[in-house]
Amino acid sequence: MSCSPSFVDHALDLVSAIGPVEARRMFGGYGLFLRGAMIGLLDDDELFLKTDEATRAAFLEAGCRQWIYVNKKVRMENTGYYRPPDEAHEDPEVMRPWARLALGAALRARAAKAAKAAKGTRRRPAARAKASARRSAPSAKTRRAPRAARGKKR
Repeated sequence: MSCSPSFVDHALDLVSAIGPVEARRMFGGYGLFLRGAMIGLLDDDELFLKTDEATRAAFLEAGCRQWIYVNKKVRMENTGYYRPPDEAHEDPEVMRPWARLALGAALRARAAKAAKAAKGTRRRPAARAKASARRSAPSAKTRRAPRAARGKKR
């Protein structure tokens, strides 16, 4: 998953038309982030952009290749990242619509994750209160005799 520094710079130039994109090292490659959301990744000097149900069809219709993660133990084929068309790799203006699709997919994924987390936190306080009550109420096995009954240690 390695990438040359010159390719990282080139990829950042290509997608910068949609905003200040940042490249962060990840697992030997790079993740591309904008507004706190991962919009793409760089692997072996290739750029792949994030897709979702709303954007994947555009990438497939353009004949884009899907990124497949392979290591010694795992082969992940349904990653949701696609390589934009070849002509987009030469001109930031041609890349702009593809990068916007990726940004939309990344922001929707982030919003869905936040909604799921918020939904889970609404139920947690009640669950925590029940668990806390169970922990604070000693069972018959863990109840200790009053200090006077245990005898004093000297």
